[in-house]
Amino acid sequence: MLTDEKLIQLKKLTVKPRKTVKLKDFDTGYKGKILNKAEAEKLLEEGRKHLADVQDELYAHNRYSILIILQAMDAAGKDGAVKHIMSGFNPLGVKVYSFKAPTSAELDHDYFWRHQLALPARGEIAIHNRSHYENVLVTKVHPEWILNEHIPGIDSIKKIDDKFWQQRYKQIRRFEKNLADNGTIILKFFLHLSKKEQKKRFLERIDDPGKNWKFSLSDLKERGFWDDYQKAYEEALSATSTEFAPWFVIPADDKWYARLAIASVITREFARLKINYPVVSQAQKEELQKAKLQLMNEKDNKSKKAVGKKQ
Repeated sequence: MLTDEKLIQLKKLTVKPRKTVKLKDFDTGYKGKILNKAEAEKLLEEGRKHLADVQDELYAHNRYSILIILQAMDAAGKDGAVKHIMSGFNPLGVKVYSFKAPTSAELDHDYFWRHQLALPARGEIAIHNRSHYENVLVTKVHPEWILNEHIPGIDSIKKIDDKFWQQRYKQIRRFEKNLADNGTIILKFFLHLSKKEQKKRFLERIDDPGKNWKFSLSDLKERGFWDDYQKAYEEALSATSTEFAPWFVIPADDKWYARLAIASVITREFARLKINYPVVSQAQKEELQKAKLQLMNEKDNKSKKAVGKKQ
């Protein structure tokens, strides 16, 4: 089953709060105890159906919202994960947002602003393909971009020091704690891809005309900062994995395992909520029976009129 933690080995993927993360300790090719791709795809199909049922309960329960965050290096499979895992959901209750470089209008607000606008309402699921974490990842690799935010007192790269980043991690923890306290379940996934596998996928995008649009020379440029990004991710995961908003490091060299692992975490967290359809009171049940009787009589009357016309 998708919830079989021994099969998926979810504990190995979870970043414990206040633990210093070293990405080398997480195997990008890890597959849990899954025998093969066919087995994984069968489990994922079962999981999609289950998640669709639970989503309906989430909407009816109307107490919680779900925020799913996907972060990764380029070509790690975020788009594919969204497509394959969430395909069973009712699109009316799920919103997917892909965040690109901030616009001038967005830069005129604090860095949480555009992400707050995309938060899920109660009963809804929001998926953020890249997120507010870009502000401690890409900006940490390229600190000069912070200057575009026009933060008071930050007028040179020299002022973007460790104290600045520690303060920003604190802001993120505070932001997520407020969301969690008000009923938002936050699940954060880092799709952990090897540099070798990224190279392979980049070459596939270049060789396949149908995938050419996915590749940009800027992707190759950012690959040159690979070690810097790995360090930025380690520091972000270490500083912001909490009891109320945990990080999961998902091995991404095999797409089928990555998708299954993400779906398994989501399924487990849904189960922990113990949500169900609202309980109908006795008075409401009586009203339902009255409504049923009225509808049944309405159907009978139409049938009688139809018979009279034929005669």
